[in-house]
Amino acid sequence: MLADCVRKCPDDLWTAGAYPRYTWRIAFHTAFFTHVYLVQNESAYQPWPDRTKDVYEEMWANPGDVEPYELPDTAPVASRDEILRFIEFIDSIVDSVVDGLDLDTEDSGVSWYGPFGKLSHEMMTIGHINYHVGQLSELLMARGIDIEWVAKKDRH
Repeated sequence: MLADCVRKCPDDLWTAGAYPRYTWRIAFHTAFFTHVYLVQNESAYQPWPDRTKDVYEEMWANPGDVEPYELPDTAPVASRDEILRFIEFIDSIVDSVVDGLDLDTEDSGVSWYGPFGKLSHEMMTIGHINYHVGQLSELLMARGIDIEWVAKKDRH
């Protein structure tokens, strides 16, 4: 559903908003942190292989008046197509990564969340995705654009 929001977003809406709520940033933020939170812990995190740099902290800490097509050289994402490829990459690894997680550990694996279980952390991640897909779909619905509801993944 996140990819559908990205695909259907008109160009003027894609670049609309005010920091930190630029439409394109919401999409990137959602994909990026889904990728980060999929791993057992921070030390297991591997940047998306299609990018040589993955320094998201600069993008969030020092955003300035950044446009999606004029990102700093160190920014991890530069276009809508790249965000869509990132979402597709994440979708392609979800099953195998989740199958390998120790969901019984009481460590979320993420230092900024403190101590709580990995299963709870993964459930929180699903909520995080839903929250931002809701934001994006509301922006689209205000323009008369509806997204496709996905009730199950097509495995074919």
